[in-house]
Amino acid sequence: MLCRMTAILWRIRELRDSTNSVDTIGMAKQTSGNVRQEMPLDVHRESLLGSQKLVAFVATRDPGRAKAFYRDTLGLRLVSEDEFALVFDAAGTMLRITRVQEVAAAKYTVLGWQVPDIVCTARNLQKAHVTLERYPGMQQDELGIWISPSGARVAWFKDPDGNTLGITQF
Repeated sequence: MLCRMTAILWRIRELRDSTNSVDTIGMAKQTSGNVRQEMPLDVHRESLLGSQKLVAFVATRDPGRAKAFYRDTLGLRLVSEDEFALVFDAAGTMLRITRVQEVAAAKYTVLGWQVPDIVCTARNLQKAHVTLERYPGMQQDELGIWISPSGARVAWFKDPDGNTLGITQF
């Protein structure tokens, strides 16, 4: 029940703050001590892509398994499906799961979510039979959560194609 209440309060805050711009510089400062903000050379020039909506891409060899994982396990809303991609709505960001012949799984996180309560989210992932990854040399707790030098808490898991996904609580 506490997890559900936390999620509801988080969503209310997101909706309230959605009219404000996101403080990505502040988020970066939370995750790294070496962030510097660069001023554009021409402050009157419009941003090329800074005000455009981001589209995220992930590859899959098996669209059926990917659809079941992203829709049924993670709870993303399937928007469309065709011979090229599955398209999901990830809290307002378009996620295109692109069909490919062979997935070249990256050895780093390709997609991640900011969550309000990482312990609750990690437990819910485990209840959904998602295995949280463990990495040698990283001090992770019993759930697989690592605390970064900035204090951000991070855990990782893989989709059916081996793409590394993550959850982070700042």
